[in-house]
Amino acid sequence: MARSIYIASAEGNSGKSTIALGITDLLTRSVGKVGIFRPVARVADGTDYVLDLLLGHEGVSQTYEDSVGVTYDEVHADPDAALATIVARYHQVASGCDAVVIVGTDYTDVSGPAEFEFNARIAANLGAPVALVVHGIDRTPAEIAQVVEQASLEMSESHAHVSAVFANRCDPEQLDEVMAALPAGIAVGALPDDPILVAPLLSALVDAVEGHVVSGDPELLSREVRALTVGAMNTEHLLDRLKEGGVIIVPGDRADTLLAVISAHGAEGFPTLSGVILNGGFATPPSIKRLIEGLGSSLPIIRTALGTFEAATRCSATRGRLSRDSAIKVDMALSMFDRVVDTEALLRLLDVTRIDVVTPLMFEYDLLDRARSDKRHIVLPEGTDDRILRAASTLLTREVVDLTILGNESAIRSRAGELGLDIEGARIISTDDPEYVEPFAARIAELRAAKGTTLEQARDMVQDVSYFGTMMVREGLADGMVSGAAHTTAHTISPAFQVIKTPPGVSIVSSVFFMCLEDRVLVYGDCAVNPDPTAEQLAEIAISSAETARQFTIEPRIAMLSYSTGASGSGDDVDKVRRATAIVRERRPDLLVDGPMQYDAAVEPSVAASKAPDSAVAGRATVLVFPDLNTGNNTYKAVQRSAGAVAIGPVLQGLRKPVNDLSRGALVQDIVNTVAITAIQAQQLDAPAVGASSPTEEIQA
Repeated sequence: MARSIYIASAEGNSGKSTIALGITDLLTRSVGKVGIFRPVARVADGTDYVLDLLLGHEGVSQTYEDSVGVTYDEVHADPDAALATIVARYHQVASGCDAVVIVGTDYTDVSGPAEFEFNARIAANLGAPVALVVHGIDRTPAEIAQVVEQASLEMSESHAHVSAVFANRCDPEQLDEVMAALPAGIAVGALPDDPILVAPLLSALVDAVEGHVVSGDPELLSREVRALTVGAMNTEHLLDRLKEGGVIIVPGDRADTLLAVISAHGAEGFPTLSGVILNGGFATPPSIKRLIEGLGSSLPIIRTALGTFEAATRCSATRGRLSRDSAIKVDMALSMFDRVVDTEALLRLLDVTRIDVVTPLMFEYDLLDRARSDKRHIVLPEGTDDRILRAASTLLTREVVDLTILGNESAIRSRAGELGLDIEGARIISTDDPEYVEPFAARIAELRAAKGTTLEQARDMVQDVSYFGTMMVREGLADGMVSGAAHTTAHTISPAFQVIKTPPGVSIVSSVFFMCLEDRVLVYGDCAVNPDPTAEQLAEIAISSAETARQFTIEPRIAMLSYSTGASGSGDDVDKVRRATAIVRERRPDLLVDGPMQYDAAVEPSVAASKAPDSAVAGRATVLVFPDLNTGNNTYKAVQRSAGAVAIGPVLQGLRKPVNDLSRGALVQDIVNTVAITAIQAQQLDAPAVGASSPTEEIQA
């Protein structure tokens, strides 16, 4: 029987969707399959924004139609029949899930008391405990507690039980007082009011004024609007009133004001705007259009036929919503939920037991959680790539790591502002900054003196982003580096081979992929670096891979893979694996290792029972070491595509300090995961301090 939670509010504007998202995220990383159910949807045509938000969450795989009980029209026509339909459809969802998040109605249709009572009846008939959400806007802690008491009483009168209470949108200065005023034992969180979460997207303002985009980048319509200004005053006065993330409403015939606003948007020392709305329906003169195009501004410019007053009124009345269209809102909501909600207490109240299997989402969340527990400083060299900026915003908002981004500070912050990203906490350094270039160049010239490297040549080297970032890691200015979204693997990792090098006792740098299957995580090595390792190198790859597995709480059981199992085959390739297995056993008798072994014997117990019945590894291997790059690279890609596995990596191993490479096709989440992995490697690295080698050490070319 699936556990469920019914999220209800006795009023509108409570921010219930933030709580629903936080609970959904919590459950997807705690249990197996999580379902979403909306007893009464705004509409049944796929446009309920709460369902869009939750069904788009990782770990939720459910259709919109399966998630809907009934519509408001059905409730009006026959409430009892609607309730029966809701119960039947809920049980259809619950039958295939371990937990179900049920999201109550939004107070957009019928009177509040009647709607709240109907929510209570639904919760009672579904047998679902209620998570009650109340808002704290313009309320004292005592008033919030009074609303909770009254709503809980009304719930109980309809035989529904309130098991958890959230006070949302509270005064940030009164969170402790609010928690103290709420009922003991069931109060799990007091969340602050955050203006970003209720800020409308620019696209919503476009709809509100019935406008259309005439210039700029349409992709920037997903930026939050943080301020609204009517630009009917003189330009000199208007420029002093521009605000970060603001929208300026400008009369369509004021070309001078329009040009001033566009120029300010791209100028250093002025805020980055979200957009401009030209009201009155006036056409922009051709000469002004040419000038705007020549400026090359990406700032969205919207035209509407409405007058100034009507346009401003509609924009002011537009309500912001938490949606998947705004990554910054989702990141902020999840970060806030994790920070202020007692999630362990909430799980106990829901009587949810964490499962033993490890899903991809659980593994990814654990990466972020472990990185956050002991924050490290990571350098991202590719500051001109939007994916890097989006990942940086997520990492900083969710407080996973500290970051340095390389590039021109003005350009990077301006672009982040255009994208609606928050990278305020990042340090941004230019690779031609003499404060860093000179000592880095002197260090390299010293180390490469035997190679004839001059100081001038070293200056050129360190102004390359990969060298600069790698030198930051070597000199202790960062704990690790992640690059490769816009550069080749060789460009990213070659400086690390030359500058950071391997610790004593390690002679080869290799890589692993974390292969997140439906119910477990396997470690594949080496699938990215070494084309045809010798037996000695293969043994070292196996040992390094086992250590990496342990770093990420995976108990290493090493299968040395080949095309035959045990003594059933012969040939140079099999003999190499057999020798490598013997070397691992000799060097590390504490490790469980077996080989040669075929893949199916390594991971499938039924095959292992017949092919390797006496093996302690066969059928339960967690670290799979491939005999060469051709086999490893093709296998990880085949498993990724055919089995739907999430492949995280490549993760480099064997360096003194962590440097990791990204695929040039990396998604934002791939970058986030890789940064978290790099931070964890930095946490656990037990090696000599950066720069501890002899000043006369030669850097190999």
